[in-house]
Amino acid sequence: MISRLNFLKINKIPTKSWSSNSPLNFKPKIKTLFFLSIGLICFGLGEALILISSTGNSPWLVFSEGLSIKTGLSVGTATFFISLVVLFLWIFLKQKPGIGTFLNVFIISVVIDLPSFYFDPPSSIYSKYLLTVFSVLLVGLGSGIYLVANLGPGPRDGLMTGFTRITGYPISFIRASIELTVVIIGWYLGGTVGLGTLIFAFGIGPAVALGLSIVRKF
Repeated sequence: MISRLNFLKINKIPTKSWSSNSPLNFKPKIKTLFFLSIGLICFGLGEALILISSTGNSPWLVFSEGLSIKTGLSVGTATFFISLVVLFLWIFLKQKPGIGTFLNVFIISVVIDLPSFYFDPPSSIYSKYLLTVFSVLLVGLGSGIYLVANLGPGPRDGLMTGFTRITGYPISFIRASIELTVVIIGWYLGGTVGLGTLIFAFGIGPAVALGLSIVRKF
């Protein structure tokens, strides 16, 4: 049983034959871009499914949904504009974006909206929470793939590392502060907060570790 949980001990990003040598590589291999795109699609689908589950969104999705409710924009479009604002903050944090940073903004924003045209929320409470757990695992897998591609952090990850470098506070404190802030703002705007939000908050770490483990092995 313990050996099956070894993925929780992963403390560095694995390197594959298709990984970029540098996050600021602007001439990556085609297969690097391919796997990066697959990872971001999985990430976006996972976010979309937790939205459909209606059990409570991930922290940033709470913010996106709240902005969507107030502006009439789709959740994906709201996500896009929030990402642009976060990228603007990178200027003051002296963060450098890579190809993966920009693809993160576009692909995830587009993919988040797509499932809503084809799927309705599950009718039973058990199905809703099963979908929530699956969505967290899918986000974790997508994160694992795009992190291994090594073509630059997503806007939110860059915000986290930038504030960490400037303030000197632990990354865990900075990440928690950012997530709590966007949840509060999103909830105030009308975004959905619930048990699913807690499942995501506590499950995303192990899910990303599992995603990295799967990518490392296969």
